[in-house]
Order: sequence, then C-alpha cells, then structure tokens
Amino acid sequence: MPILLMIYTLLFTGSATSGRVLLIEALTIASLMIMGFTTIWSFYYTRLAKRIADPLRRPVKIFVERKAWIGVAASTFGIVFSLLLMLAETALLLSYFLRAPQAGVPVIQTAGAGQVSWVSAMDIVSLLTLILVTLGDLVVLIFSLWLLFRSALASAEPANSEGAP
Repeated sequence: MPILLMIYTLLFTGSATSGRVLLIEALTIASLMIMGFTTIWSFYYTRLAKRIADPLRRPVKIFVERKAWIGVAASTFGIVFSLLLMLAETALLLSYFLRAPQAGVPVIQTAGAGQVSWVSAMDIVSLLTLILVTLGDLVVLIFSLWLLFRSALASAEPANSEGAP
C-alpha cells in the first residue's frame, strides 16, 4: 500500500513525496527500501520455519538467532526512518501553519451541517508531541534489546574458575 501511494504521489506531483525537501524525499525512499527488505525477510521466515519443523533439515540454534537478529535490526531501522520522516514532515507542517494566520485553517466547512472543523498550529504541536513520545519509546526499546543481547552473551560465557566476578 505505501508503494502504491508513493507511485500515486509521483504521478500527480512529479516528486516521490509531497514536500520539496530533499532530505525527506531521500528518507522516504530509504524507508520504502527497508520496508521491501523486511517484507522479503518475513517471507524468508516462513521458509526457515519449515526447515525448523523438519528434524532432518533443522538448522543450528546460532543460525536461527542470527537470522532473527537481522530481522530485529532491519525492523528497528525501518521504525527509526519512519519516525524521522514523521518528525520532519510534522515540523515542516508546523512551520507552514505558524507562517499562516493564527486563527486556523478550515478543514471541512459545510453550511448548516453542524460544527465547523478547524486545524490549527496547536493540533500540529500535539501531533509532534505524540511522535516524540513514540521516538522515546523506540529509544528505550533499542537499549532494552541491546541490554538483552549483552546479557545473553554474558550468560553464555563460561564462568571464571577462580570465582571472581
């Protein structure tokens, strides 16, 4: 679906993204490439699962762990790129809104249909806050996975024969 939306945007705007910022366009293309890799990698997991299920073709544990860590790393990079893109697009949108009159921009305005909807700079600030919270959660996830990985390596090492820590 994201690739179809990008093609749609490319056909109607002449650019891969709606913005005119080269960094955002480059990050978008990189993010889509990572998404393509993770999609193919997920398909590879189905093949790996069939090998694991067959006792005669079962791979060793370290091989499976290595493949899983590649998937974790690729997915993490994909999330980081997506969050950076959301952050950049939201900041760009906020700058547009701050340059406009501060009353807000009407989104839908129909006569007699009830309440009128407005989008203001504060709505963009709220969106920016949500993205930053998600980015913070991702940072915690990355460090947690790193700690888990390091502790798994430490527990796999042989204990010191002298009993020293």
